[in-house]
Amino acid sequence: MVRPEHPSAARKGYPLTTHYHAVVWIDHREARVFHFNPTEVDKVVLHPDHPTKHLHHKAMSIGSGNAPADHEFLHAVAQSIADAGAVLITGPADAKTELVKHIEQHDPKLKKIIAGVETVDHPSDGQLLAFARKYLKVADRMAP
Repeated sequence: MVRPEHPSAARKGYPLTTHYHAVVWIDHREARVFHFNPTEVDKVVLHPDHPTKHLHHKAMSIGSGNAPADHEFLHAVAQSIADAGAVLITGPADAKTELVKHIEQHDPKLKKIIAGVETVDHPSDGQLLAFARKYLKVADRMAP
């Protein structure tokens, strides 16, 4: 079970709003999901039940040193953006690509709403929203 941090998320379930745009910032410990328009923002923070610890690959050992994907966590994140019209997926490492792969395999109808995938280290909420608004404004102009 994935734990939402937003109190109304538990009552209402996912998704939270009907805003057209959304941005996800994800790593293996949390996902911050924002649904927004030019003046309003709704935020939910999701945490996996069993967050992975940072693994180090040792020389002469078998395996990649990477933790396996938490599909329950990725599914909860995918469901949190299901009502958006355009989504920007961001994050510092592999979790963002794992989310995209999960969507392609398990929720293929959501693939069409992904406007982009960008590497973004650890922005504040305000920085992330400013980046997403600018990015999705350009993406909206390019859409047919």
